[in-house]
Amino acid sequence: MSRARGLAALVVLYLLIAHVIPAPASITPQGWRQTAIFICVIAGMVTDPLPASALVLIGLTAMAANGTPMREVLGGYAEPSVWLVLIAMIIAKVMLDTGLARRIALLFVRAVGKTSLGVAYALQMTDVTLASGVPSITARSAGMLLPIGLSIANLFQSRPDDATRHRLGAYLVAAMYQGSAVACAMFITGQASNLLGASLALKLTGVTVTAPSWFMAAVVPGLLSCLVVPWITFRVLRPEVTHTPEAPQFARDELRKMGPLNRSEWITLLVFAGVALMWLTTVWHRTDVTLVALVGLAILLVTGTMTWQSASSERSAWDVFVWYGGMLRMGELLNNTGSTRVLAENIGGLFAGIPWIVVLLAILVIFFYAHYFFASITAHMLAMFPPFVAVLIGIGVPPLLAVYSLMCLANLTAGLTHYGTTTGPILFGTGYVTRAEWWKVGFYVSVANLFIWLTAGFAWWKFLGFW
Repeated sequence: MSRARGLAALVVLYLLIAHVIPAPASITPQGWRQTAIFICVIAGMVTDPLPASALVLIGLTAMAANGTPMREVLGGYAEPSVWLVLIAMIIAKVMLDTGLARRIALLFVRAVGKTSLGVAYALQMTDVTLASGVPSITARSAGMLLPIGLSIANLFQSRPDDATRHRLGAYLVAAMYQGSAVACAMFITGQASNLLGASLALKLTGVTVTAPSWFMAAVVPGLLSCLVVPWITFRVLRPEVTHTPEAPQFARDELRKMGPLNRSEWITLLVFAGVALMWLTTVWHRTDVTLVALVGLAILLVTGTMTWQSASSERSAWDVFVWYGGMLRMGELLNNTGSTRVLAENIGGLFAGIPWIVVLLAILVIFFYAHYFFASITAHMLAMFPPFVAVLIGIGVPPLLAVYSLMCLANLTAGLTHYGTTTGPILFGTGYVTRAEWWKVGFYVSVANLFIWLTAGFAWWKFLGFW
């Protein structure tokens, strides 16, 4: 859709909702217009006539013009979680620039990369390790892991867009993408919208989601998915090369070229490990996680490991800061209108008399496969998490179970399509995997992930006392 046509469609959608469809009796005219603005921004994220940050700024402007005080409109940028995402993404840039992320990936390949399946596990283990402190699937999968995977594919003369792509490259690219979705689901820092979901959960349900509580909730089903997903991908998109003794040697050679850890790598490693450890143990020391991130960034700046010029040039981090802070505030303003409560009440009435566990499973499957219509986990989370979590709690689902099941599955949905999240088009653009192959792998992996998280995951959450 062209930019002009896309924007025109959003204007028509706003006029239709705000001025044609009657507002529910419990929602004020101003609140209904706020709801229309929010829906249009989400629709814009799906249709993509403008970058997400631009859409959010336009939406905030419209909300201010609709009568919301400017201080309230811009209040999202004062939220600690917004700064946490920004700082963590800047730290990720240092890991990439110093070569530390590449070194970690090469160490895993050297250890378990003797088979093509082993290489896939090595890349996934790297992704999971980095996800403990790098809240960007794009930075990890596309920036840190993809160059390693492509280099190994090239070792076996596996090229994109020709008959050799199935030799190894197609499998590695598909496995990297599917593994990244699992890594996102395992940590609150797996990607930016996890922190957004945690903020929404606190405001909508009163459930406090922290880095330790998320990891504890996701560790068992997440590790099971880590074991199964590369194997499922292997079975669906079996590479011609199954033994890769050259891969560990390639890793050894590259590590030899890199030499021992230099000063910048040591400092970055200590900062990354220290910050990740502090985040995962916050339940004991009670130090604010954003303060921990700020201290880590300060160390990098004071030691000269990173310059402010380099930090300020990290466009993707500042881009996330703009749309994340704006969407967080818009979601809060939407909740204040009462729109989500009205929607939840209406939907909840449809399930009267049905056991809540049956409704929960049905809604989770609907929530999961609705991602075929979304090109962003964030847009999916913002559009569907508030009403669905309200419906589930309204029919008697324990709040902890409702919150964690929706938030974890939201990440796994990214694997369905080649546009499921920001890194999808980058990996798909390498040319190794066709659209049909990508969707086929995505569907089989989705079935496996749903089975794991709705069986072993539910059993683990029962053990944790979520229900």
